[in-house]
Amino acid sequence: MPFTPKERERYSRQMLLPEFGEHGQERLKAARILIVGAGGLGSPAALYLAAMGVGSIGIIDDDYVAASNLHRQILYREADIGRQKAALAGERLSEINGSANIQIYTERLNDENVLDVLRDSDLVLDGSDNFATRYLVNDACLVLGIPLISASILRFEGQLSVLCAEDGPCYRCLFPEPPSAAQAPSCAEAGVIGALAGVMATMMAMEAVKLIAKIGESFAGRLLLYDALAGNFRTIRVERDSNCSACSVPHGRRKLAESYEMDTCLIDVPEISWKDYGRTPMPLIDVREEWEFYGQPSKGKLIPMGSLAERIAELPHEKFGIVCASGIRSLEAASMLRQKGFDAVSIRGGMNAIE
Repeated sequence: MPFTPKERERYSRQMLLPEFGEHGQERLKAARILIVGAGGLGSPAALYLAAMGVGSIGIIDDDYVAASNLHRQILYREADIGRQKAALAGERLSEINGSANIQIYTERLNDENVLDVLRDSDLVLDGSDNFATRYLVNDACLVLGIPLISASILRFEGQLSVLCAEDGPCYRCLFPEPPSAAQAPSCAEAGVIGALAGVMATMMAMEAVKLIAKIGESFAGRLLLYDALAGNFRTIRVERDSNCSACSVPHGRRKLAESYEMDTCLIDVPEISWKDYGRTPMPLIDVREEWEFYGQPSKGKLIPMGSLAERIAELPHEKFGIVCASGIRSLEAASMLRQKGFDAVSIRGGMNAIE
């Protein structure tokens, strides 16, 4: 489909680039890119891809905007707290580029829907924040034959690579097994600087343009490491593992793993029901966001999950309970705090379990 006068004016400076030209812009317009996660990596990358003229952008994320997201997830505003990320991302990207086809998925990506969600994509960008999803997306891209741009961030460091390309390595070549709990602290415990997400997300978008437009040299076969404090970029050559459990299998015989359940760092965390909690009075810490707390107040002290590590001095010195909406965040919080010596227990089922 030819460019409209408005599109030609909008992208004229990109098309002036001799390495890119009108053919590169045409490829962007015809491209179908799927972004996994509308968070710190996915939202800035999506902004650039929409603005540069990618014709079809899919976004999958089942999470909701929280106050602790806003320093790095620049698609969202304070007024958006409590709304679904994917739905908001669709609205914002349509405002940036009304001619782009924006497809949103508000369900959680899992082994039952991943092949259907990714199937029609030319390229996948993985901005997820957990190892189970990274391995799942990697395996699905191998099954479907789709290149994958994967990035991750923690503290002041980021990394990026192009995976699942022809003859190139996959995620399992780089990381055959997920790290142990001690090697993979959560963001609540380790933190992340907001601008770092923007740096790595912009590089994801640039790699996407190079792959779609067929220009330059991609990071296939290389791992980019960025140390923000030192201002240092390094690249490491990575090769395909001939014994890789995933990509060494011939096309047509590849399939998803039987399970993507992995160690989530929840070590020796006792859970109690609301009934048991009522029998043994103890202090209660509520790790939900403010909008959740004021929508359904608890009797606990509000310390949102994202603020927990920096507000440890406010925690009780006696045994105490931790509650969230459904019992997931409270398990993570209790695990982190028990490793620091606190006698914390999780309220099973969270506020959703109150009868």
